[in-house]
Formats: sequence, structure tokens, C-alpha cells
Amino acid sequence: MAKTWAISGVDLHLDLDGTRVRATLESALRDAVSTGRLHPGVRLPSSRALAADLGIARNTVAEAYGQLVAEGWLTAMQGSGTRVAKRPDVPAPAAPARGPAGRRRTRYDLGPGSPDTSAFPRAAWINATRRALGAASFRALDYGDLRGQPALRAALAEYVARARGVRATPEHVVVCSGFTQGFRLLCEALRAQGARTLAIERYIQPATAKAAVVCGLKLRPLDVDDEGAAIERLASADAALLTPAHQFPIGTPLAARRRALAAEWTHASGGLIIEDDYDGEFRYDRHPLGALQALAPQRVVYAGTASKTLAPGIRLGWLVLPSHLVDDVLAAKSLADRNTSAVDQLALAELIGSGTYDRHVRRSRLVYRRRRDRLVAAFRRQVPEVRISGIAAGLHALLELPAGVGEDDVVARARERGLSLQGLGEYAHGAHTHPPALVVGYAKPPEHAYTAAVARLVAVLREVTS
Repeated sequence: MAKTWAISGVDLHLDLDGTRVRATLESALRDAVSTGRLHPGVRLPSSRALAADLGIARNTVAEAYGQLVAEGWLTAMQGSGTRVAKRPDVPAPAAPARGPAGRRRTRYDLGPGSPDTSAFPRAAWINATRRALGAASFRALDYGDLRGQPALRAALAEYVARARGVRATPEHVVVCSGFTQGFRLLCEALRAQGARTLAIERYIQPATAKAAVVCGLKLRPLDVDDEGAAIERLASADAALLTPAHQFPIGTPLAARRRALAAEWTHASGGLIIEDDYDGEFRYDRHPLGALQALAPQRVVYAGTASKTLAPGIRLGWLVLPSHLVDDVLAAKSLADRNTSAVDQLALAELIGSGTYDRHVRRSRLVYRRRRDRLVAAFRRQVPEVRISGIAAGLHALLELPAGVGEDDVVARARERGLSLQGLGEYAHGAHTHPPALVVGYAKPPEHAYTAAVARLVAVLREVTS
């Protein structure tokens, strides 16, 4: 029999299955002490109270206590009851070695795909959460519309229309737990509608490609050049995943003629485009490119996220769906998690509605532009052999290495200096056809560490190019 009883207000589960009740009780108590569920010094119930809770004889409990006192698991003193005995500290097993001896730990991370989380607007988020919960009906915390909180869907429809040129209504917005979940839901919906082939850009986040394969889609890589993805090669694919505003990770935008070709392809073939607008808010040296979705709203899914504007830990993303996909995406979501966090949705809706979100994005845009400028200036001054591209937008830059310098060598040397880097080849699906390069995220380090991170990167590249 499994019972739960309370010690000083804390419940503890004991499994007393079996016919030898005393031996089973002793074993259950030993296990609770040895695993730390009962801490040293915790006072146990009296034998009378525990016997009543467990529905067994008081003598059985008293004898079990006596045996465990004799073994040193428990102590019993007149007037203070029976307690868990103190035990000598057992040293924790040594952590396994990480890599070769002498390798330095990572102190600076210049990986792409993440903002500076130390700049997350904590006070604004707390205030928004407080205001949102104060105004929300208790029904908002129940299972609700699979598409998400009405307040957030309305706020997002207004925001993406205003800031990114998306043609959206709240009814076609589905809130999800970040782009990763949203993309998985889309893949499942596409499979349900008979899709078999997904065209992807040759350079892509590996986890994204794997998610599509797990859902049963066959991948068809598209080469990426100075005009973005080679839309001319979409051919007979059923759908395509694109990053048209700022190709990840190479950084080129999809050229105007290819944007037009993409829209024409959807109408001619009946295919669908998934537009991953992962960092659409961050544009520096050119006018913002409007969303591709506006060219074909019923054939393009617009996918946005708070991971870059706020933090990856705020697991909120959104899909603006064509009418024919809504039901199948919601069917997939009902099996995934039913509802994304209502509290976080309400907080983000308040943040957007109050204008705080826009102000935070504008501040962040200025900070990241200055960081980009510092990175570019340092390389032009000290390592002019390295060509920097993809910097008109986003949170990362592409550093093309001089002839004869390999990505793996630079990444390894950087690791020895405590610096984490990624080579472009890590994002290649299939053949790595682009010249060797590094994908450097200049947003991720906190401000106090950014100068040192750039200095170490410069030192590594000066070493390999000298």
C-alpha cells in the first residue's frame, strides 16, 4: 500500500506494498533518508501518529524506529522525539573531465541566435505581468482558445501589420512556444495535408532541419548567394522554409526579383512558404524589408518570435496562418501542449499595448548597432584580411576567412582562449559550398564582456593570418 504522510507540514510518500509490514516500513524510511527526502534533524511523527496515518499497529512502527535507531539512521532522545540522524558528508563524485587536459573553460560566447539576456527588461516585464493579471478574468487562466489569448492575438496582429507589413487578423494568429514549436506544428499540418517535400536554404539551423525530417518531410536544399536563396530551384517542392529578410546565417536579404518569383511560385504550384522572420526588428543600414507574406497572404505563413527581441527563455512565438492551415495547425497543437503559458501571453500583450515593447526594441536596436560598428571597426583596423558581410541587419555577422585559413582551426584556437565560436560549416545541410567563414553573434555577450570578447577574437584571427 502506498501512503502519504506529513512531517512538519511536508508530505512524504511511502510505498508499503507487501506482507512484511515492519520490514517494508524500515526499508522505505532508509530509502527516504539515504536519498535525501528526509533531511538530517527532521523530526518524525510519533509512533502513535504514524501508525494511525498508515493504518498499522503502533508496535510495528515503534519496532521499526528502534531498529533504525540501532543502525544509526535515526536518533531518539527523551523529550525531543525521533529524528533523522546526522550523517557525515559523502564527497560528490568528481565531474567528468571536459575535453583534453588544459583546455580552458568558455568565458566569452560569440555564438549567433541570442540577444543579450542581461538586458532583458525585468522591471517592465514584472509590471506588465502585474497589470495584466490584475485586469484579467479568472477564465483567462483556464484552458482556452488553442490559438492563444485573445488579447495577445489582437496585439500581435496590430504589431506585425504596423512593424513588418504583415496582413493579419487575430483569427489567423496562433501563439506557440517559440519558433521551434511553431515550425514543428506546421510540418505536422503540412504532412496531414499531403505534403512530402520541403525546400530549405542550404545553410540553416541543424535542429530545424531535423525537426522537418522527424515529421516525415524530405528536404531539398536551395543554394544561397548574394541575392539570398535560389528560388529558381524550388521546382516541385510542396513547401519552402525561407528567411527572406536576413538569411540565417549568411546574412543576405532575398533580392526583390526573387521575392517576386517566390510569390509567383506559390500561386503557380499551390506550394506554401514558411517565412521565418527571426530578427525582423533589427535593421541598421537600409530600410526595413517588409514581410514576404504581404505578397501572398494565403500562400505564406509568417512566423515571428520574442526570442531575439526579449529573450529565448520567454517561450513565445506566433504564426500568421492562411485560412486553410488553421484547423490542421490547431489539431497538431492540441496534441503538443494545448495552451502556451497564459500568464506570459497576457504580459506580452500588455507590453505591446502599452508601447513598452516598441521602446525596448528601439533601445536594443541602437545598442546592437553600436556593437556591430565596434566589431567592424576593430577588424578593419587590425585584421583587414577578414571580410565582414551580412551586417546591414540582425544580431550576427559573417566573417569570411582568408585563403588557406580553415574554420576548424580558428574555432579550436578560439576555444583555447576561452572563446566560443561557430564556423559556417556547422549550418550546412549537405555540401558546404560557401568559402570558409565564421558566424559571429555580437549581441550575446553582456555589455561588460563585449570588448574583451572582440579583442580575443581579433587576437585569434591575427594569429592565423600573420
